[in-house]
Amino acid sequence: MTTQAQIDTYIASQPEPKRSELQALHDLVLQVSPACQLWFSDGKNSDGKVIANPNIGYGCYTIQYADGTSREFYQIGLSANTTGISVYIMGIKDKTYLAATFGDTIGKASVTGYCIKFKTLKHINLDVLEAAIRLSIV
Repeated sequence: MTTQAQIDTYIASQPEPKRSELQALHDLVLQVSPACQLWFSDGKNSDGKVIANPNIGYGCYTIQYADGTSREFYQIGLSANTTGISVYIMGIKDKTYLAATFGDTIGKASVTGYCIKFKTLKHINLDVLEAAIRLSIV
């Protein structure tokens, strides 16, 4: 199954209104960066055990580890969770930047070092979310 097919299946598996909201966010990220690399993780480890929520990823950056190794990872992530939706903004060096820059203007959301979590799109300012996405995606 292609990555796009996995993404489509994941979005379609969500109950409304989360399904429509994930689709709208997916479309927004693709509007910001139409040629970005797509990722999909089903949230399972190599043993098939669920260790995280499934997520959609966009873009690509290289994570450098202290031991000198590196790996590629997505820049933006979307994931449905039990209380709503999480948007991950990866690769920000300053873990206070996201909350300090967008926390007061994004609306009713929890903003941490790399995650913006909200219950529904109607609770947040989409222009502010788009600005946060543009911060990371190339």
